[in-house]
Amino acid sequence: MEQGNYSVGLDIGTTKIVAIIGRENEYGKIEILGMGKSKSLGVHRGVVNNITQTISSIQQAVEQAELDSGLKIADVVVGIAGQHIRSLQHSDYITRPDAEEVIHDGDLDRLCNQVYKLVMLPGEEIIHVLPQEYKVDGQSEIKQPMGMYGGRLEANFHVVVGQVHSIKNIGRCVKSAGLDLANITLEPLASAEAVLSQEEKEAGVALIDIGGGTTDLAIFKDGIIRHTAVIPFGGNVITEDIKEGCSIIEKQAELLKIKFGSTWPGENRDNEIVSIPGLRGREPKEITLKNLSKIIHARVVEIVEQVYVEIKNYGHEEQKKKLIAGIVLTGGGSQLKHLKQLVEYITGMDTRIGYPNEHLAGDSDEQIASPLYATAVGLLMNALKTSSKQVTPELVKEQVQEEVLVGEEQVQKRADVGNQKERKSIFDKWSEKLKDFLDNAE
Repeated sequence: MEQGNYSVGLDIGTTKIVAIIGRENEYGKIEILGMGKSKSLGVHRGVVNNITQTISSIQQAVEQAELDSGLKIADVVVGIAGQHIRSLQHSDYITRPDAEEVIHDGDLDRLCNQVYKLVMLPGEEIIHVLPQEYKVDGQSEIKQPMGMYGGRLEANFHVVVGQVHSIKNIGRCVKSAGLDLANITLEPLASAEAVLSQEEKEAGVALIDIGGGTTDLAIFKDGIIRHTAVIPFGGNVITEDIKEGCSIIEKQAELLKIKFGSTWPGENRDNEIVSIPGLRGREPKEITLKNLSKIIHARVVEIVEQVYVEIKNYGHEEQKKKLIAGIVLTGGGSQLKHLKQLVEYITGMDTRIGYPNEHLAGDSDEQIASPLYATAVGLLMNALKTSSKQVTPELVKEQVQEEVLVGEEQVQKRADVGNQKERKSIFDKWSEKLKDFLDNAE
């Protein structure tokens, strides 16, 4: 099978690294061709802290996916998260030289490029510039200004910022694992793509992705991303608490959490006990499920309250910003028993668990439809979108040549291929710059 017929999403998480190969079938659904998973070594709270171990884990997941599918992986779309990610709101404008000419994609590019020139803190770089609403000559609430007349073009932007070295480290790991970087995207955005419907995004929804090392938040309203945040706590902190609180090893703590863990201590009776085998001939340990639930409950409440502070910072209590669709929970941590009820109790908002099965073909493996793989499925969806823009290598070459053309010829050429490809996003260009940097660093 040719590389153009399938794409790959690579989720580099704190607890696991997942590579998913898939393609779009004739009904527009995603057909999973193969999946590989490995234990994530060298990643802490979404940030690479051991390059060698991370490369080895990526290679393991990729090899497994290749064996499972019988296909060769060349390039991947990778997710980025971690405690270094922050977001901010920014407004900017440009004055157009000729107000009698309609607004075209070059104007939108110029406006977005201007935002990329914002001065950030030392060591930080802008990852995403996401336009929210436009204004043309003072007329507000315009979602798409293309084709309109106007002299002054303004926009509100959601700007996502991250540490340069963290981004480069992920790129370095992918390159060193023998893979090309097709794109990098923010993990909460990938998860949102996989588990949220367009209706929810329009009505207003908060997506909470509880991973191993971090909890990611993405808020949508009127179909537009409004707020993102990364909380530096996830499922691993709960496991750590169980390990300390019950004086057991990490492996046992993780098993206890998955098999018997609950976020609601009231449901367990005092006489419900689980026995843990002792180490090296020591006496087995007896742990009450009520005590286990109390440990889990305390940490989950802390995580949910921190996320709720971010939702309040967005201003969801205002009538215009109300999140009618409530909260959607996803990620491995969302599988904790009674979490949905606890989140509803703390926030007072409608809550559901988000599964990425809506976009998957009917015969897909049930395991992949788990919230655990929401980010990986979202990254695969992003990869398929990216590859649909570049159907053949010849078309890619043609597009590169077009970028070099100047003056009227460039405008004409772009118009000719307008039907073949979507406009290259600012972020695609940023991704290319990152790839160039990584190539030159070798």
